[in-house]
Amino acid sequence: VGQAMLGRVVDAAGRPLDGRGPIVADREVTLSAAPINPLQRAPIDSVLDVGVRAINGMLTVGRGQRMGLFAGSGVGKSVLLGMMARYTSAEIIVVGLIGERGREVKEFIDHTLGEEGLARSVVVAAPADNSPLMRLQGAAYATCLAEYFRDQGKDVLLIMDSLTRYAMAQREIALAVGEPPATKGYPPSVFAKLPALVERAGNGAPGENGRGGSITAFYTVLSEGDDQQDPIADSARAILDGHVVLSRSLAEAGHYPAIDIEASISRAMTSLITPAQFDSVRKFKQMLSRYQRNRDLISVGAYAAGHDLQLDQAIALYPRMEAYLQQGMHERSGYGDSVAHMQRIFEPQGA
Repeated sequence: VGQAMLGRVVDAAGRPLDGRGPIVADREVTLSAAPINPLQRAPIDSVLDVGVRAINGMLTVGRGQRMGLFAGSGVGKSVLLGMMARYTSAEIIVVGLIGERGREVKEFIDHTLGEEGLARSVVVAAPADNSPLMRLQGAAYATCLAEYFRDQGKDVLLIMDSLTRYAMAQREIALAVGEPPATKGYPPSVFAKLPALVERAGNGAPGENGRGGSITAFYTVLSEGDDQQDPIADSARAILDGHVVLSRSLAEAGHYPAIDIEASISRAMTSLITPAQFDSVRKFKQMLSRYQRNRDLISVGAYAAGHDLQLDQAIALYPRMEAYLQQGMHERSGYGDSVAHMQRIFEPQGA
């Protein structure tokens, strides 16, 4: 680990993959770190701007929070991760590409991070054709690097794609050594490994100035067959500080990012936002939910205006709400702009 890792792409053993020569490390650390005393961790008390309007406004993320991105295959997880990697206000980015397609490694570096993003990043790549032991080690190594920079007092963004492939690697090893399968073929050790990895992220102890380093983590979780009750998805949802669910039906309708706001939640949000933003979020969700419940009636013309005042308001506001939730992949929306935009939705049309 060390400052020399910045801008480099390495494998799960720390060997360079980018052809730019050897890395002179500051020091070496063990892959498994001692757990932090929970009473010594700094609380999550400041907002982290991720540059994505729907998350900033509706699912506000705090510095040191651990979030999951839940989705089936091909609904835009990697694109959303890329947006957050480019736009999040973090000093250091650590990316763990664990068990994913090998071609995605170069794509993520060239198209997602770019030169400017890579300069403040470390990429640990353990693609699908690596052994399960190397995939496990890749996730642990990416977390080690994030911990090193956090202990230097830095704000770190840890992106792990994906937590499911990490669990699958542990399943391969556990079954090979004779551990009995329990839930849908996953042995018990898989469910013990997940919290041990995830709990290493988060805020460190406050420093002398009252503010220590932090690891804000985003873990992607692959919901097989879009099943939100998949055992890994269910276990991850319980140990993370919130989940962003991506919907296949929204993606198929060309709605990007395909975030299902009704199914998503940020558990630290209520302690981070103002009462005015909380009221706007609650009103937005009520209106969106009312419209979605009556969508079929509206689309076939079976609903006549005037029978339900709240539904009438939801129908009038829906185009503005839908536009708010959509964002181009090369468009950045800051936290302040996201909140102000949401509050403008509920102002009279002429205002």
